[in-house]
Amino acid sequence: MNKLKSVYCRVFQTCFKIAIPVLPYRKPETISSLDKLPDVLKKEQCSRVLLVTDAGIIKVGLHLPIIEALTNAGYQVSVYDKTQVNPTVENVEEAARLYHENGCQGIIALGGGSSMDCAKGVGIRVVRKRTPLSKMKGVLKVLHKLPVLIAIPTTAGTGSECTLAAVISDPANKTKYAIEDFCLIPKYALLDARMTTSLPPFLTATTGMDALTHAIEAYIGRSTTKDTREASLQAISLIYENLFEAYHHGDDLKARENMAHAAYLAGWAFSKSYVGYVHALAHALGGRYGVAHGYANAILLPVVLRGYGTKVYPALKDCAVAAGLADVTTDERIAAIRMIESIEEMNNVFDIGSSIEEIQVEDIPELCHHASKEANPLYPVPVLFDEKELERFYLDIVKKESVVWSPVKSKKSFKAKETTLIPERP
Repeated sequence: MNKLKSVYCRVFQTCFKIAIPVLPYRKPETISSLDKLPDVLKKEQCSRVLLVTDAGIIKVGLHLPIIEALTNAGYQVSVYDKTQVNPTVENVEEAARLYHENGCQGIIALGGGSSMDCAKGVGIRVVRKRTPLSKMKGVLKVLHKLPVLIAIPTTAGTGSECTLAAVISDPANKTKYAIEDFCLIPKYALLDARMTTSLPPFLTATTGMDALTHAIEAYIGRSTTKDTREASLQAISLIYENLFEAYHHGDDLKARENMAHAAYLAGWAFSKSYVGYVHALAHALGGRYGVAHGYANAILLPVVLRGYGTKVYPALKDCAVAAGLADVTTDERIAAIRMIESIEEMNNVFDIGSSIEEIQVEDIPELCHHASKEANPLYPVPVLFDEKELERFYLDIVKKESVVWSPVKSKKSFKAKETTLIPERP
């Protein structure tokens, strides 16, 4: 990145960091059990609610206990179940129409990050009826109090139940953008591990790796605070202790409960400290090809961490210690490499792999344009990259048989790979 733009990015990020103590960050009020949901609605005086979910949740019947509990208590529930993996503008508009048609007064999001993002989008459309979602992308564009929003995660990864962001896809323009505002933080988060036990192993893995990405990116960035660092490291520790168990034994309620707590901690940490290029690159893939976000994050995470080079070694050593891969006496470089290698090992064990077959080489410049536009200047990344420098990360995860390498591209792509040439782990 050229010097002038680099200075602009760092000044912008510094201003945001200085403002963190006075900005209205908040944590949702947590609900420990589904049984308490009717009491919450009574407290909020919501007699009619919109339940935003997806077809997968409906298929396995996870919505039924909620419907039963609320209807038995005299509440009217309207259900929107067409949310896509990457929620679209059309999803939001359809759900918002249903909200108005049924005179709803509050919103319940049931599912993973997709349902929660869609529900947040509905809240935006309720309070900003005349402004299209595309005009809301970026930071602090909503600026209106949303209807009561209750988030019930059925995955342990996105952390959307406590974040200030909604990520919406626009298929017409093949883009995916984030809307960030404090009013998007749900008022309540219902964290019940029983809601996650039916999650298939592969989704357990990819959403768990999503949470790990949140925790690591929140920790290695330049806008951390004491509490976000503590939350990130606690999340990393919980993920390394419980993700394998949740993956192999989905009915283990303790592992599921710990993963739900990890996702919550990581989500809260990155809400304050932001994420980095892993997220920006993954969002571009979601907008262009519909690639699931956690899956893209898992594959991109070790690649981007290697690309940052020695700048992230001290922070990655802390992460490695939290993960149980090193101790305080371990050499910084060795600990950092162990951390990166462990992520690659997890991707292999979970059958996630190391490449994304949807990527077309000719699309990479446009993908990098969208990723750079999202990340710069907002994300306080350890190392700044421009659009051209981001290309190597996509090239690293392209199916190699689909790439025609030119000498210029090859040189550029392998520019930052010195960190991979290391001795075997002692």
